[in-house]
Amino acid sequence: MGHGHHHHVDPEAGDRRVFAAIAVNMGLTVAQVVGGIMSGSLALIADALHNFSDAISLIIAFGARKIARRPRDAEMTFGYGRVEVVAALINYTTLIVIGLYLLYEAAMRFADPQDVEGWIIVVIAGIALVVDVVTAMLTYAMSKSSVNIRAAFLHNVADALGSVAVIFAGTLILLYDWRLIDPIVTVLIAGYILWQSFREIGPVIRILMLGSPPEIATEAVLDMVRAIDGVNGIHHAHFWQMDEHRAALDAHIVIAEGRWSDADAVKDQIKSALSDQFDIEHTTLELECARHACDDPSDFGGRGHGDEQRG
Repeated sequence: MGHGHHHHVDPEAGDRRVFAAIAVNMGLTVAQVVGGIMSGSLALIADALHNFSDAISLIIAFGARKIARRPRDAEMTFGYGRVEVVAALINYTTLIVIGLYLLYEAAMRFADPQDVEGWIIVVIAGIALVVDVVTAMLTYAMSKSSVNIRAAFLHNVADALGSVAVIFAGTLILLYDWRLIDPIVTVLIAGYILWQSFREIGPVIRILMLGSPPEIATEAVLDMVRAIDGVNGIHHAHFWQMDEHRAALDAHIVIAEGRWSDADAVKDQIKSALSDQFDIEHTTLELECARHACDDPSDFGGRGHGDEQRG
């Protein structure tokens, strides 16, 4: 996350990179499935499944990037940027399902080990590793500023590690005919996929649940507003992430008694301070005079939106 300066890749150039990554991953998936069937390797088919999910994740990411650039309209007044967060949620959920499926298949193999052709595994996994590295390079720069592309990028990092593990398994099968290494490697791939997915899905869910930005202490924001000259209090605050890079705050601000004539200046000062100190650009403040402030206010929640003045 973060609300600092983000280095964005040119959208059209980024689209070309994502499209190229989709093409190579689709081709690789076919090669790995054929190789896995021919060699009898579950680990190679596991890698193929993960690679297919890479391609799907990139397709979802590609579509989300296109939609996110649409201008805001009457239907989506905040714009379409959050579609990238939805895409990331779909991708991480898919990874979790794949990880659990691979654990099940590996358990079946432990119970009934199969003959495995080591050479086919090593060759196909070697090609896969090259493709995974190329795909990761295509999406790395964009992954820094997009939770959507980062989900797709992490698919590929996991897959590259999976390919290394499959090459290792194939080598041991060639040297020692140790067939149990195939399901063991499958478990390792699945474990890494699940660990990575559960770690990354939390911040995505937090955005969709309208949680406050994790790197900004909500109380610090409220304390800063309270410290501004002319402010008597702040309550009914809603603080959330509009998308990965933009935070928003709406709240009721109580103007100190005798300072109502300064209300607009105080509001401008609050907005400037929120922008400068916390990079919060989207603020909606409802002003109340001290004599007519809300009864029994709570710091968070409550009703009332709009940039109004009441006296």
